[in-house]
Amino acid sequence: MPGAGGAPPAGPSSEPEVPVPAGPGVVPPFAAPPTEGRRARLWLGLGVGALAVLICCGGGGAAVVGLAVSNAQAIEEQGRTVTDNYYRALMEEDWSKAYDQLCDDAQRRESRPDFEARVATEPHVSGYRVGQVDVQTLTVPVDVTLAGGKQEAQQVTLAADQQTGGMEVCGVS
Repeated sequence: MPGAGGAPPAGPSSEPEVPVPAGPGVVPPFAAPPTEGRRARLWLGLGVGALAVLICCGGGGAAVVGLAVSNAQAIEEQGRTVTDNYYRALMEEDWSKAYDQLCDDAQRRESRPDFEARVATEPHVSGYRVGQVDVQTLTVPVDVTLAGGKQEAQQVTLAADQQTGGMEVCGVS
């Protein structure tokens, strides 16, 4: 028996029926979206962001400090090495090798033949001890033992080579 208006009779259906709210003032199942955990996630996100900023800035600061320390160590190592090479060449009376350790300014002030003639007439260096490089003033104290046992405290002034960046002896006083 057909229903009113020619529609098939209402019978059992495979789709579940969804109840329709009954008019104004009906309360929906959720009055507002759930807020549980929203503040915790906000603070967790802010904390993670702050930690990332701290790591980046702290890491950059640490890198700058590390670079400064390694630069100072490199200056000290090169300064001691060039000073040692200079005095070893003087001990071995290898004037040309000693001249090669001089900076460009010192080589302009004194030619190789003049340098060799001058150091050949000075008292012979029979021993030396290189001290610590002062990275602020680029000077190195050297305790020198001359022929005959006389001891002298000398001060070596260093300078960076403009082309290689390596340290060179620029004066001895």
